[in-house]
Formats: sequence, C-alpha cells, structure tokens
Amino acid sequence: MIDALMHSIDVIARIVEFAGVMIMFLGVLFAFIRALMASSKFSHDTYLRIRQHVGKSILLGLEVLIAADIMTTVVTEPTLRSVLVLGLIVLIHTFLSLSLQVELEGRFPWQKKETSASED
Repeated sequence: MIDALMHSIDVIARIVEFAGVMIMFLGVLFAFIRALMASSKFSHDTYLRIRQHVGKSILLGLEVLIAADIMTTVVTEPTLRSVLVLGLIVLIHTFLSLSLQVELEGRFPWQKKETSASED
C-alpha cells in the first residue's frame, strides 16, 4: 500500500517536473513566435516585451519545478542528505527567481511600485 502511494507520488512529481519544463519551453517558443510575427516592426519595445514574457515563463517554470522537487524529496526517505539537497535546490531556485524578478521589474518584490503623479 505504502509502496504504491510512493510510486504514485513519484509519477506525479515527474509529471509536474515535465509541466515546469514545458511552461518554460512554450513561453520561450511563444515569445520567439511573437518576435517573428513582429519582425517588420521590431523595436526596442518589442524586445522588452519579449524579454518580459520569457522571464515570466522562466519564473513560473521555476516555481513549478520547486514543487516537483519538494514532492520528490517527500517520496524518498527523509535523510539529512536529501533534506539538505532540497534546501540547496530551493535556495538556488529562490535566488534565480529573485534575480529574474529584479531584472524584469527593476525592483525587489517587497518594494512598493512607484506611482506617477497622474495615477494619484
């Protein structure tokens, strides 16, 4: 019974890993398709929109991969080594997510958005 449950969770974790990779792949593919469609009027604004789209798909994919890593760690025997590996993976994913968000938005997530005088 327990072995079947662990196998099921492992299969689900693999599916979630695949979904995370596909989110990133399809986001990049979609961004490049948009770039090719806008090639006649490709500008700096087009580049920025594509970059934003790619960055957001990478962020979403990383979040999904973190969930898959947590599921995989729960399925295995919780040894100190597996928990430390999971902690390191989550730390790396968090650093990548934070740096991508700062790169995309120009501010840290905990900073307030700057409002212009016209929005007040």
